Amino acid sequence: MGLLKPGITLPGTGDDGVVWNILGQTYWLKESCDTSFSFEVLGDPGTFVPPHIHPTQDEFIFLLDGNMELILDGQVHTLHTGGMARMPMGIPHGYKNIGDTPSRSLFWVSPARKLHELFNMIHNVPDPAEVVRLAAMCEVEFLPPPG
Repeated sequence: MGLLKPGITLPGTGDDGVVWNILGQTYWLKESCDTSFSFEVLGDPGTFVPPHIHPTQDEFIFLLDGNMELILDGQVHTLHTGGMARMPMGIPHGYKNIGDTPSRSLFWVSPARKLHELFNMIHNVPDPAEVVRLAAMCEVEFLPPPG
């Protein structure tokens, strides 16, 4: 990865054309360097990422459009357009698009660690169990379903 490179990445595009399909959501790479990693996400109504933990990264979501339900450390919150969520490393979190329109958001983590590598590995992987297995190899721990 290396140092942050200067430049501009336009909405709905990925840096160097990088785009991922991750369990039905579109992720565009915005930047990737040693100290941070960011990506834009477009999620249809009902799409979600179940609760998980980044033990080595802080994560942030800035919601550009839509409404999300955010689970943060066992508490349920609603994130509206223009809101930002802060998810410190080691704290369980997950989200779901609860609106009736697609949500669009900017995510970033710091430091970058292995998240870019994980997205390359899970691009177009349709099996959630395989995504969970691969995530564990890249420092993302999904929690078991409740009950």
